[in-house]
Amino acid sequence: MKRVTITFDNGPTAGVTDEVLEVLAAHGVVATFFVIGQKAATYEGRVRARRAAELGHRVGNHTWTHSVPFGELDDRAVQYEIDDTVRLVNALGGEGLLFRPYGVGGVMDHRLMSPFGAAHLASIGATVVSWTCVPGDWYDQAGWVERALADIDASDWSVVVLHDVADACSARLSEFLTAAATRRVEFRQDFPDGCVHLAAGVPTAEYAALRVDEVAPGA
Repeated sequence: MKRVTITFDNGPTAGVTDEVLEVLAAHGVVATFFVIGQKAATYEGRVRARRAAELGHRVGNHTWTHSVPFGELDDRAVQYEIDDTVRLVNALGGEGLLFRPYGVGGVMDHRLMSPFGAAHLASIGATVVSWTCVPGDWYDQAGWVERALADIDASDWSVVVLHDVADACSARLSEFLTAAATRRVEFRQDFPDGCVHLAAGVPTAEYAALRVDEVAPGA
């Protein structure tokens, strides 16, 4: 049986996240929401992030500002992006140490992850995950479903990145879930080994190559 992990990035968004949660509930699917800290810190964001956690969805950390890849930030800024979001997400009932970096491509390199960021995440026991499928819902509301389904058809385990923001996945989300279900997929909330680069502070060889030991733990 094929496996699919559905994730939503860049929320919470008033109105949109609510609709996404309703559609997921109607289909009996639980997902993972990687929230932007500064959005989740607002009253509207707190309500929606907490609601997602209460409904059984995982709520993780997608940096505080979602503005610059860690490879382009100084160490102090990287620590702020991580730690402030950890505290907020934990307070909202989520998993602040479940971290997805900001950036494109899904390759865990020095563009997405600075040596300091890699070391700091390891020192606090974080889990760092990436993705396999970015069907482009935010720029092509009409065509993303077919691309996502094609990836599911071609893969044993797809980690699909959607976005709970305006003008993205919400209009066709129900259609996508119905089509995926007809393929008898198993919807999961965990991640395949190839997408887990740091597991509760334990690095893969790829992640270790980012020189996580160059910075003292807790620095």
